[in-house]
Amino acid sequence: MKPRISMITLGVRDLEASIRFYEEGLGLPRMESPPEVAFFTLNGTWLGLYGREALAEDAGVSPEGSGFTGIALAHNLASEAEVDELLEQAVAAGAKLVKPGQKVFWGGYSGYFADLDGYLWEVAHNPFAWVGPKDE
Repeated sequence: MKPRISMITLGVRDLEASIRFYEEGLGLPRMESPPEVAFFTLNGTWLGLYGREALAEDAGVSPEGSGFTGIALAHNLASEAEVDELLEQAVAAGAKLVKPGQKVFWGGYSGYFADLDGYLWEVAHNPFAWVGPKDE
Protein backbone atom coordinates (compact mmCIF):
# COMPACT_ATOMS: atom_id res chain seq x y z
CA MET A 1 0.00 0.00 0.00
CA LYS A 2 1.29 3.46 -0.84
CA PRO A 3 1.50 5.93 2.09
CA ARG A 4 -1.50 8.14 1.30
CA ILE A 5 -5.21 8.54 1.90
CA SER A 6 -6.96 9.26 -1.39
CA MET A 7 -10.35 10.19 0.04
CA ILE A 8 -12.17 10.36 3.34
CA THR A 9 -15.91 9.70 2.97
CA LEU A 10 -18.33 10.62 5.72
CA GLY A 11 -21.74 8.95 5.89
CA VAL A 12 -24.19 11.77 6.67
CA ARG A 13 -27.86 11.86 7.69
CA ASP A 14 -28.79 15.02 5.72
CA LEU A 15 -26.66 15.43 2.61
CA GLU A 16 -27.87 18.94 1.72
CA ALA A 17 -27.29 20.28 5.25
CA SER A 18 -23.82 18.71 5.37
CA ILE A 19 -22.95 20.17 1.95
CA ARG A 20 -23.95 23.65 3.21
CA PHE A 21 -21.89 23.15 6.38
CA TYR A 22 -18.69 22.19 4.57
CA GLU A 23 -19.08 24.41 1.49
CA GLU A 24 -20.65 27.58 2.87
CA GLY A 25 -19.86 27.29 6.56
CA LEU A 26 -16.26 26.12 6.39
CA GLY A 27 -15.49 27.31 2.86
CA LEU A 28 -14.20 24.03 1.42
CA PRO A 29 -14.02 24.00 -2.40
CA ARG A 30 -16.73 21.71 -3.77
CA MET A 31 -16.14 19.74 -6.95
CA GLU A 32 -18.83 19.04 -9.50
CA SER A 33 -20.38 15.72 -8.53
CA PRO A 34 -23.56 13.64 -8.95
CA PRO A 35 -26.54 14.68 -6.78
CA GLU A 36 -26.24 11.71 -4.39
CA VAL A 37 -22.69 12.56 -3.32
CA ALA A 38 -20.53 15.62 -2.78
CA PHE A 39 -16.77 15.87 -3.19
CA PHE A 40 -14.49 18.59 -1.84
CA THR A 41 -10.86 19.01 -2.82
CA LEU A 42 -8.44 19.15 0.04
CA ASN A 43 -4.72 19.69 -0.27
CA GLY A 44 -3.61 16.20 -1.21
CA THR A 45 -6.88 14.30 -0.78
CA TRP A 46 -10.65 14.54 -1.23
CA LEU A 47 -13.46 14.70 1.29
CA GLY A 48 -16.64 12.90 0.25
CA LEU A 49 -20.12 13.21 1.71
CA TYR A 50 -22.55 10.38 1.06
CA GLY A 51 -25.81 9.27 2.65
CA ARG A 52 -25.13 7.27 5.81
CA GLU A 53 -27.47 4.42 4.85
CA ALA A 54 -26.07 4.24 1.31
CA LEU A 55 -22.46 4.25 2.50
CA ALA A 56 -23.18 1.47 5.01
CA GLU A 57 -24.92 -0.54 2.29
CA ASP A 58 -21.97 -0.04 -0.06
CA ALA A 59 -19.59 -1.36 2.62
CA GLY A 60 -21.95 -4.19 3.59
CA VAL A 61 -22.32 -3.09 7.22
CA SER A 62 -25.13 -1.88 9.47
CA PRO A 63 -25.80 1.88 9.41
CA GLU A 64 -26.63 1.84 13.13
CA GLY A 65 -24.12 3.42 15.44
CA SER A 66 -23.82 6.04 18.13
CA GLY A 67 -21.32 7.63 20.43
CA PHE A 68 -17.61 7.87 19.74
CA THR A 69 -16.75 6.46 16.32
CA GLY A 70 -13.10 5.91 17.20
CA ILE A 71 -11.83 8.45 14.68
CA ALA A 72 -11.06 12.15 14.62
CA LEU A 73 -10.11 14.16 11.57
CA ALA A 74 -7.47 16.85 12.06
CA HIS A 75 -6.80 20.24 10.50
CA ASN A 76 -3.52 21.95 11.43
CA LEU A 77 -2.98 25.69 11.35
CA ALA A 78 -0.04 28.05 11.71
CA SER A 79 -1.06 29.72 14.99
CA GLU A 80 -3.18 29.46 18.11
CA ALA A 81 -5.25 32.44 16.94
CA GLU A 82 -6.08 30.60 13.70
CA VAL A 83 -7.24 27.59 15.74
CA ASP A 84 -9.64 29.78 17.72
CA GLU A 85 -10.87 31.50 14.55
CA LEU A 86 -11.63 28.21 12.79
CA LEU A 87 -13.40 26.81 15.86
CA GLU A 88 -15.59 29.94 15.92
CA GLN A 89 -16.26 29.64 12.19
CA ALA A 90 -17.31 26.00 12.56
CA VAL A 91 -19.66 26.79 15.45
CA ALA A 92 -21.19 29.69 13.49
CA ALA A 93 -21.82 27.22 10.65
CA GLY A 94 -23.69 24.82 12.95
CA ALA A 95 -20.97 22.66 14.49
CA LYS A 96 -20.94 21.78 18.18
CA LEU A 97 -17.92 22.97 20.13
CA VAL A 98 -16.62 19.86 21.89
CA LYS A 99 -13.42 21.28 23.39
CA PRO A 100 -12.35 24.93 23.17
CA GLY A 101 -8.86 25.74 21.93
CA GLN A 102 -6.32 25.28 24.70
CA LYS A 103 -2.72 24.34 25.44
CA VAL A 104 -2.36 20.57 25.32
CA PHE A 105 -0.07 18.04 26.99
CA TRP A 106 2.17 17.56 23.95
CA GLY A 107 3.08 21.26 23.82
CA GLY A 108 0.73 22.44 21.11
CA TYR A 109 -2.68 24.08 21.07
CA SER A 110 -5.89 22.44 19.93
CA GLY A 111 -9.64 22.19 20.24
CA TYR A 112 -12.40 20.01 18.81
CA PHE A 113 -15.70 20.52 17.09
CA ALA A 114 -18.29 17.99 15.95
CA ASP A 115 -19.88 18.45 12.53
CA LEU A 116 -23.61 18.03 11.89
CA ASP A 117 -23.30 14.24 12.12
CA GLY A 118 -21.03 14.21 15.15
CA TYR A 119 -17.76 13.59 13.29
CA LEU A 120 -14.95 14.99 15.39
CA TRP A 121 -12.50 17.49 13.94
CA GLU A 122 -9.41 18.42 15.87
CA VAL A 123 -8.18 21.91 14.98
CA ALA A 124 -4.55 22.22 16.07
CA HIS A 125 -1.39 24.27 16.03
CA ASN A 126 1.81 22.26 16.33
CA PRO A 127 4.70 24.63 17.13
CA PHE A 128 7.26 21.86 16.53
CA ALA A 129 6.39 20.67 13.02
CA TRP A 130 3.94 21.23 10.18
CA VAL A 131 1.68 18.18 9.79
CA GLY A 132 0.49 17.28 6.30
CA PRO A 133 1.03 18.85 2.91
CA LYS A 134 1.93 22.53 2.72
CA ASP A 135 -0.86 24.93 1.84
CA GLU A 136 -0.85 25.95 -1.80
